[in-house]
Amino acid sequence: MDSPSRVFAVMPSAPRDFTGNEREQGLEVPAQVTAYPKKSHNNTAREVQVTGVAERWCPADRATVRVSVGNSKESVNDVSNSVSRRLDYILQTLSQHGVKDKDASVRKYLHRGENDLYHMDAEVTVSFSDFEKMEKVCSVLLEMLDKSVCVGAPQFYHSTECLSQLRRRACVSAVENAQQKASEVSSLLGQSLGPPLLVREEETREQR
Repeated sequence: MDSPSRVFAVMPSAPRDFTGNEREQGLEVPAQVTAYPKKSHNNTAREVQVTGVAERWCPADRATVRVSVGNSKESVNDVSNSVSRRLDYILQTLSQHGVKDKDASVRKYLHRGENDLYHMDAEVTVSFSDFEKMEKVCSVLLEMLDKSVCVGAPQFYHSTECLSQLRRRACVSAVENAQQKASEVSSLLGQSLGPPLLVREEETREQR
C-alpha cells in the first residue's frame, strides 16, 4: 500500500520534552515544518524550515478465512444435496460461535466434469475480528468435517478504522518531532520561535 502524505508546519515557541523519533515499523510520515522566529529589532521576520519523520506500527485487526467444500455426483440434485448439507453445517457452526451474517458470504459453482458427472464447489468467506474465535471455528470444522472440507490459511489485514487511527498517530508524532527540531535549531541560532503558521501533510508511506 502506498499513498502520499507529508506535513508542512510552522511550530509554536515553547519547546517540549519528547522521547525522540520513536521509530516503529508500519506507517511513516515525513513532516516538513516551517517556523518563523519572532521578529528582530529591525522588524525582519526570519524563517526556519525543518522536516520531522515518525513511524508507527500496529498489528492487523481483521482476518478472512475461506472454507470450501465440493463433490461430484451423477445428477444435479444429488450433488446439490451433498454439498448443501456440509454448507449448512458450516453456516450453523459460524452462527453458534457468534459470527454475524454480514461477516460471511457464500458462493456456489456447478459444472459438468469428467465422466459426465456434475461437480459442485461451495466457498464460504468469513471475516473475523476475534482471532481466538477464528481459531476455534476452524478447529471445529476440521474436526467434524475432516477431509470433506478445506479450510484456508487466514489472510490478515487492517480495517479502514485502524489505518485511519494509525495515520493520525503518525502525523501527530511527525509534527511533534519537527517541533522539537525547529526549537533546537532556533535556540542554537539565538532565536525564539513565534506562533505556528502552517502545517501541511505531504507524504505517507504504508508498509505491510
